[in-house]
Amino acid sequence: MQKTRPFHRRKTVVIFLGCALTLVLLGGRLAWLMIVESEHYATLAEELHERERSIKAARGRILDRNGTVLADNRTVCTVSVIHSQIEDPEEVIRVLSRELGLSEDTVRARVEKVSSIERVRQNVDKETGDRIRGYDLAGVKVDEDYRRYYPFGSMASKVLGFTGGDNQGIIGLEVEYEEELSGTPGKILTLTDARGIELSEGGESRQEPVAGNDLVTSLDYNIQKYAEQAAYQVMEQKQADSVSILVMNPKNGEIYAMTNVPEFDLNDPFTLQSLPGQDGTGQSADGGALQDALNRMWRNGCINDTYEPGSTFKIITASAGLEAGVVTPEDSFSCPGFKIVEDRRIRCHKVGGHGAETFAQGIQNSCNPVFIEVGLRLGVDRYFSYFDQFGLNEKTGIDLPGEAATIMHKKENVGEVELATISFGQSFQITPVQLAATVSSLVNGGIRVTPHFGVGVRANDGALVDVFRYGEDRRILSEETSAQMRSLLEQVVDGGSGKNAYIEGYRIGGKTATSETLPRSANKYISSFIGFAPADDPQVLGLCIINDPQGVYYGGTIAAPVIRGMFENILPYLGIEKAAVESEQSEK
Repeated sequence: MQKTRPFHRRKTVVIFLGCALTLVLLGGRLAWLMIVESEHYATLAEELHERERSIKAARGRILDRNGTVLADNRTVCTVSVIHSQIEDPEEVIRVLSRELGLSEDTVRARVEKVSSIERVRQNVDKETGDRIRGYDLAGVKVDEDYRRYYPFGSMASKVLGFTGGDNQGIIGLEVEYEEELSGTPGKILTLTDARGIELSEGGESRQEPVAGNDLVTSLDYNIQKYAEQAAYQVMEQKQADSVSILVMNPKNGEIYAMTNVPEFDLNDPFTLQSLPGQDGTGQSADGGALQDALNRMWRNGCINDTYEPGSTFKIITASAGLEAGVVTPEDSFSCPGFKIVEDRRIRCHKVGGHGAETFAQGIQNSCNPVFIEVGLRLGVDRYFSYFDQFGLNEKTGIDLPGEAATIMHKKENVGEVELATISFGQSFQITPVQLAATVSSLVNGGIRVTPHFGVGVRANDGALVDVFRYGEDRRILSEETSAQMRSLLEQVVDGGSGKNAYIEGYRIGGKTATSETLPRSANKYISSFIGFAPADDPQVLGLCIINDPQGVYYGGTIAAPVIRGMFENILPYLGIEKAAVESEQSEK
């Protein structure tokens, strides 16, 4: 009998021990997976058999200061198909093509695409969605959704802005307050088998969306309508390229109205309006792309564009001169119709000149030589320091995207000629909103205001969520100089160049302007007027800018009456009563 060799016995033992160790390790790993990580892998397994469809949240509304809804939501539907669940593809293609107004080829491409879920069309009106749901087609899902709706069409279009297909803001307040308005989307979860077929016994689970909050603004529906009607009227009368009107509270910076006509339809924002310089085919006359033309249509001229303010800027020069003590209202000047500065002869708008006049009369007459002299008395360094002090070298901080900055000479490049032209509002550019905010600050007692629309945020149930705060109440002018400016600007309307803004019974201050655009050889003008009331305690300020009016183009002739007409409606509407005012208006 042959004996087993020791070497073979040892080999058998090693193999046995190795197998035993492997079994122990596998058992341990199995126990770990079944006990410790069972929840994790169960979740993964569940996810493999879940299909998710998103539910858009209702976007918060945009309200005016009185609660009027300016931007709302309408219920729409999203129609989708699930490839693995479709039983009769041809029937699905026929029905969806007919009901959605799509070609059969388009629908077929969606239906035959192998994916977990494929959207066929969004923003389908609810009636159509309900009709498709009624066909009870296997593999077709109709989920209710929301689309932005603007009850007043084009009103305040360049302020409110609009949303895209994903319901996110694109321009205006819609994008500026996206975080407050957007809400949190929900989702629908359905269980499927390994082939992707929904399990009827599994049902659906829903995670409900959370609606966005409402944005309360300072816009006033009625004042906005007054502004738009006035802007369209003067644009048509003067065949102007465009008209911008801004109405605000000079005490706190709240903007009651802002229009830049022509406006566009917020419910159809991607259809190009007929604008000057366009041929109506979706291409601009200079060959630019459709998107460029749309961008121009959407531009808010009050904040996105700069212009030479002309004589309305004399308010800033006068305020700086009075504050610095280089001039008083009684100082005497002489205007022969021009002023020589270095080698330049800079003319007054009145060719024959105004003759002898006080500073107060120079403001009434909008006399260029008077303001050139004040600017030269201030000097470059001091003038620029007031430019900084008044906030003109920084953006206003308005709560709209795309605010343009002031375009000003570098101080080291400013000589007496440049200083002279700056003093009466030429050779530099600012935005209309910057001018309105600065003038508001100079006549409200001297406190810099931040122009804004957002007032606060409310939840769907009306509960107050947040109140916005603006500015630091920074003083930029003494109360005494501010009171002087109010009085001097009241005289401009009460018999001066702004007399066409006069309303009997109301104390109104203001300033006219007529500036020539670049290049000067084009003979195109910008006519404007800025006014406020009551002059002794300003509660409303209005700015009207008319771009390239035809025929008579003087600001005092065509822009001042626009503000007068608006104030005739706005002042009583705001509860500002007439007062007995002694005036020689009828004699002038």
